[in-house]
Amino acid sequence: MPDRGGSPSGPRMRVGRPSRRARTLLMTLGVLAVLAMAFVMFAGFWTDWLWYRSVEYSSVFTTTLWTKIGLFAVFGLLMGLAVGFNIWLAYRLRPPLSAMSLEQQSLDRYRMGLAPFKKWVLLAVTALVALIAGASASGQWRTWLMWVNGVKFGQKDPQFGLDVSFYAFDLPWYRFLLAFGFAAAVLSLIAAALTHYLYGGLRITSPGARATAAATGHLSVLLGLFVALKAVAYWLDRYGLAVKSSDFKATGNWTGLRYVDANAYLPAKTILFCIAVICALLFFATLWRRTWQLPVIGFGLMVLSAILIGGLYPAIVQKFQVQPNEQAKEAPYIQKNIDATRKAYAIDGTKPENYSGKSTVKAKDQLRTDADTAASYRLLDPNIVSPTFQQLEQKRKYYQFPTTLDVDRYQGKDTVVGLRELNIKGIPKRNWINDHFTYTHGFGAILASGTQTDANGSPVFTESGLPTTGQLGTYQQRIYYGEKTDQYSIVGGPQKELDYEENGEKTTSYKEKSGVSLSSTFNRAAYAVAFSEPQILYSGAIGEGSRILYNRTPKERVEAVAPWLTIDGDAYPAVVDGRIQWIIDAYTTTNGYPYASRTTLGDTTADSLTVGNQQRAVVAQQNQVNYIRNSVKATVDAYDGTVTLYQWDTEDPVLKTWMKAFPDTVKAKSDIDADLMQHLRYPQDMFKVQRELLTRYHVTDPAQFYSGSDAWQVPDDPTNKDGNAVPPYYLSMKMPGDTAQRFSLTTTFTPNGRPNLGGFMAVDADATSKEYGRLRLLRVTEDVPGPAQVQSKLNGLPSVATFVRDMKGADSDIQYGNLLTVPLDGGFLYVEPVYAQGRNALYPLLKKVAVSYVDADQPDGDTTKDTTVFEDNLTKALNAVFGVESPTTPPTTPTTPPGTTNPPPASNDAVLKQAIADAQKAYDDGEAALAKQDWAAYGKAQEELQAALQRAANAGAKLKTTGASAPPAAPKSDASGAPSTGSGG
Repeated sequence: MPDRGGSPSGPRMRVGRPSRRARTLLMTLGVLAVLAMAFVMFAGFWTDWLWYRSVEYSSVFTTTLWTKIGLFAVFGLLMGLAVGFNIWLAYRLRPPLSAMSLEQQSLDRYRMGLAPFKKWVLLAVTALVALIAGASASGQWRTWLMWVNGVKFGQKDPQFGLDVSFYAFDLPWYRFLLAFGFAAAVLSLIAAALTHYLYGGLRITSPGARATAAATGHLSVLLGLFVALKAVAYWLDRYGLAVKSSDFKATGNWTGLRYVDANAYLPAKTILFCIAVICALLFFATLWRRTWQLPVIGFGLMVLSAILIGGLYPAIVQKFQVQPNEQAKEAPYIQKNIDATRKAYAIDGTKPENYSGKSTVKAKDQLRTDADTAASYRLLDPNIVSPTFQQLEQKRKYYQFPTTLDVDRYQGKDTVVGLRELNIKGIPKRNWINDHFTYTHGFGAILASGTQTDANGSPVFTESGLPTTGQLGTYQQRIYYGEKTDQYSIVGGPQKELDYEENGEKTTSYKEKSGVSLSSTFNRAAYAVAFSEPQILYSGAIGEGSRILYNRTPKERVEAVAPWLTIDGDAYPAVVDGRIQWIIDAYTTTNGYPYASRTTLGDTTADSLTVGNQQRAVVAQQNQVNYIRNSVKATVDAYDGTVTLYQWDTEDPVLKTWMKAFPDTVKAKSDIDADLMQHLRYPQDMFKVQRELLTRYHVTDPAQFYSGSDAWQVPDDPTNKDGNAVPPYYLSMKMPGDTAQRFSLTTTFTPNGRPNLGGFMAVDADATSKEYGRLRLLRVTEDVPGPAQVQSKLNGLPSVATFVRDMKGADSDIQYGNLLTVPLDGGFLYVEPVYAQGRNALYPLLKKVAVSYVDADQPDGDTTKDTTVFEDNLTKALNAVFGVESPTTPPTTPTTPPGTTNPPPASNDAVLKQAIADAQKAYDDGEAALAKQDWAAYGKAQEELQAALQRAANAGAKLKTTGASAPPAAPKSDASGAPSTGSGG
């Protein structure tokens, strides 16, 4: 056909338009990309749900989730509606644009460009502010749950007479609502003003009126709302004074009202509230008056009043009324602070008992006898002997013990405990299968006597080996959940696990229902995405029965199922009813207890053991608190990971509030098993918080508290050079007036800026005791050397210098163990084990024991007396410190009837021989009991042995004074003076 009109012949080509097939492919890829992104976001949510369901705490997940969703939806919607409505209203109130000024003409192009997209812009702006507000509100889920479930404290604040629950549960929620209201008012005001300006309601440079009547009324109402909210803020600020923190130079950190607050700030806030209400009404009145003259005057008056009444007037009161007589003015408020703080930290029942530091017993032999029963001196320092456990009981490189071991009680005796946990870095060949399928668990609990070592200075293990044998009998030894287990494992499927190695490899397959099943392809895909490990999806090592274990550390699991609890830094293991259970102390806290001074948990609970060791750091939901209770005891089964929460403090209103919010998550105290109760103890972090508060709040007289003349401090740990606080020590001991030893947690105090001993505190830490939790505080009234002084004197002994020189010459390191302090007959006994570790040795051994007895008795004007000795074992050290082996005067000859003669020295020799025979029999009985693993008989034999050795020592001393022949050899003793039992279990 001819070419007409110059058009090319043939069909036209559509340039740039993809084919239908390509469009379909692109659309499919786009949909798949969106689905993939959605699945990635969904995977985290789904795996969390599966985990909570696996530990049977799904109600915690759903309650938290729905609370967050509800807050997000409600407050996001409110914010979006508030801003969107005011934008819409400003648009509806726009003036007609008949007379265009230069300003409006320049804005016209923006209006024209925006016109086709008005609805979309409005939706976008409201959606954006709604998302931001909703996300912020969802983070307040704890505040909402505490407000809606709040339980009364039954205690009223001394200023306003309101229940403490108002400050702890209500006030934080009201403050959030107020902050939300301010944000809504400000955003609405900005959005409305911009809209009015864009559409001519506001004119900045145009001649004539700057705002239309409609814009004036609209913006005035928004400003009125803002000022009304400020009035509410002034009113709430009145109550906020009761929980306000400030720096009070006389006492440091301070919470609550002082004189200037009660007599200046409080009336000022009330006056400002009234002024703000009037000012808000003036703004609202512009709906009728259509002028800003009065509202602006009122607002200026409010600002001026805030400066004069809220700032200048309190400063004048402080300067001219308080400072000239501050102590008298502040005394009533200091008393309120003291009372509230002591009650908030559960130290209100602690009253210092005067303890002179002067020995009430002068007879050396009596002091020596009393020293034997004053305490079970723990020579095995759990902070030092971990390498010893590691070397002697690790057995395989892929096992490990924690850096700091734990102290517990077994059969009534202080025992050092460590679990042989998995060390993923010690696996011989690292790969994905070995890391997550083959090496999955640790094996066995290792126990050692806390008061004994063998002849070499090594621990005396009462449970040891692989598998372990000893005093525990039969129990589930596999440890799938532990402090060192921070990687996931996949168990129970086709791939066998290494159980332990003994004459070849033993394998096992996990049969418990712990963890999440991976039998479902969907679950495998979700975990492959959540853990960024695609092999989980397609690996042949995963099949029917496979389960994935994660979130495996005890503190991590408790924090997850109870996100409202603060977790103690030291989770410790105990063998209970044939299972290894991790025991975790947990706290409820608030920072809204009126008048109670705040403390920072992270700083207060730090000591020489926690610094640089995050594993022992407290897990705090809020770091600044002014109320704390050890309200929950939690357990985590080391084999199946079961988490159990027990109500411990049955009176705590904060715990009751959370139990209302999360019903059926905390079991009753009565459900605690008797065997478990034997191992519960007073928690360290709670004790550290209380001791820090008691450095100041042991003083209850306002005048003395103000002067700070009796302020204490927690001393630095004298056994290291880091300058960190000495940790509290668990120790079975007797306090003055006690007839039997109690398992206790102890600490010392020194006066501010001085090294001498200012106080000593112990708490009954045995949960089975009727006096559990009773804090005993001794105020030392005389000048008694403190821990640093005792350590300094020890370091200056010639025998110590010789020992250190010899050890250094042998290329050995010296490590000082825990410096234990024990009240004894009016004075104080310090006991410190000393360890040495050679260059070629992999672990420290107990080599010496230092003992110091300090007595503040000062006859004839002498300086403070104290005797410090450095011996091979505890028995020798106690004998030396009291001088019982070398009495200064011969024993008194007894009076005899006429015609008789005094018993010859041979009778003392007979006593000595009988004592040695008794000691040998007790030693043999102990060895026989040890072989049978009869621990009750073994303990009895050890007690009989100690008594026989003491009789032998006394008889030997008498023979020395009479010149009798040397006694026969006694059984070989360990470092504590007891016969050596070796290191076996």
